[in-house]
Amino acid sequence: MLKNISFILFFSLVIFYSTAITDEKKKSEVGIDEKLGEFIKSEIHLYDENGQTILFDDLFVEKKPVILNLVYYRCPGICSPLMTNLAKTLDNMDIQMGKDFKVVTVSFDFNEKYQVASEKKKNYFNLFKKKSPSEDSWRFLTGDSLNVSELTDAVGFRYIKTDNDFIHPGVIIVLSPDKKITRYIYGTEFLPFDIKLALIEASKGEIGTTISRIVALCYSYDPDGKKYVLNVTRISGAVILFALMIFGISLFIVKKTKNKS
Repeated sequence: MLKNISFILFFSLVIFYSTAITDEKKKSEVGIDEKLGEFIKSEIHLYDENGQTILFDDLFVEKKPVILNLVYYRCPGICSPLMTNLAKTLDNMDIQMGKDFKVVTVSFDFNEKYQVASEKKKNYFNLFKKKSPSEDSWRFLTGDSLNVSELTDAVGFRYIKTDNDFIHPGVIIVLSPDKKITRYIYGTEFLPFDIKLALIEASKGEIGTTISRIVALCYSYDPDGKKYVLNVTRISGAVILFALMIFGISLFIVKKTKNKS
């Protein structure tokens, strides 16, 4: 009887996960392959807010840590809250953007040109109430398909195109003054302390752990709602697996006890 129950539970778990894998196959193409400790090469060419070519290496000539975030400027989903919250967080930090660190935003939609990047820069700079950032403290850049792909591949940023929009992760990436990837911070809301700590570590070339990645495993992107939602499938699957393990251990103990008696 106990063996039959165990088999039924195991078979149910297999079916459950098979369905989950099928449902999330497309979503699995979106995410971050963390490349902590790796360096971004210097040959990536981008366009600045005036349409002039700029080397990615040129953004590090002042030897300061850099917050890199990849978005597309016309994004109707998570890009806007991510950028808005980032601007507000930076405005409330006790270290100065431009003096202590720089921010670089790059559109991964190679169809977007420098004009829209320049306009977005004005919009987000208007969110600063306590500070007046310098023009080169936060760069808004664009690029062609080849160079954008090189950058997204270099940092492990995976996204897919759906109709006229994209499904993509929400994350900021912290780089050391020598272009080493030192931290990924996930989500669309950020704490000043988290960013400050990541920048301090980056300035020393230290690689930080990504604690929030554990939380990110419980969430997935909803392409219809264009937001991150709690992934009930993953959580309930983990609970079922844990329960099955406990049940199996209990069966083993009961059987061993009966054999002894």
